[in-house]
Amino acid sequence: MRKIVWTFGLIAGAVMSVMLALTMPFQDQMAGNTGMIIGYTSMILASLMIYFGVRQYRDTVGNGAIDFWPAAKVGLLISAVAVVCYVLTWQVIYYGFYPDFAEKFAETAVERLRARGASEAELAAEVKRMAEFAAMYKNPLVNIAFTALEPLPVLLLFSGVSAAMLRRKLPAA
Repeated sequence: MRKIVWTFGLIAGAVMSVMLALTMPFQDQMAGNTGMIIGYTSMILASLMIYFGVRQYRDTVGNGAIDFWPAAKVGLLISAVAVVCYVLTWQVIYYGFYPDFAEKFAETAVERLRARGASEAELAAEVKRMAEFAAMYKNPLVNIAFTALEPLPVLLLFSGVSAAMLRRKLPAA
């Protein structure tokens, strides 16, 4: 199981990490939610590795059979490896190349609100909220937690769906 988890987890992590590294330099030029769409699309593509990993585990280790919970366990372990890769990549990018990311993110959020015609009170509240976010994001543990939460829902969903789709009992002899 270890080889399957590491292989498919590292592939999934590499897909998400490479897309993150490739798109970060262009975040300022991307309109609206384009970066987020690209990011979540890469997470969905990476999540396919969960399906293939669980299937390989079922076919090789389980001799063609697997219950839901063992399949979910394999999927969750693949997800954990992928999330660690993604988080490590973001830490290198953030601390090495974009240490002002939180401030720019905050500015963008306030500008979007201003463009929608928000009142001065709403803008002031958003500026305060975003300043608190930027200060909080400087804490490495908070940064890691927020980063891990980005792909986690997608990966958890794919782990459950893959486990449900791939479960199979061996026919009675």
